[in-house]
Amino acid sequence: MIFLIEYNRSEGRIVSIRDFDDSQRREAENSRLEIELDLNRKGVENEVVLLEAESRNALDRTHGRYFKDLRKILEDNQKGSGVNA
Repeated sequence: MIFLIEYNRSEGRIVSIRDFDDSQRREAENSRLEIELDLNRKGVENEVVLLEAESRNALDRTHGRYFKDLRKILEDNQKGSGVNA
C-alpha cells in the first residue's frame, strides 16, 4: 500500500492523507507532484511524502511522528531521554 501525506511541519499535523494500491504507483506519484506544484505556487512549505507500508497500522508504527501532535512527540522524547517535564 502507498500513502500520500501532506504534512504541515510547523503545526505538527497532517493536512491530508490518501492511500493507493501498489498498482497505482504512477497515480500516487502524479498526485504528489500536483500537490507539490500547487503548494509551491501558493508559497506553502508543507512536506509531501509517499510512504509504503503493509497497512495504516504499520505506517503508524514506522512513521509515528506524522500521526502524533507536537506535544505528544515532545512528551515521548522526554520520556525516552529520561528528562522530566
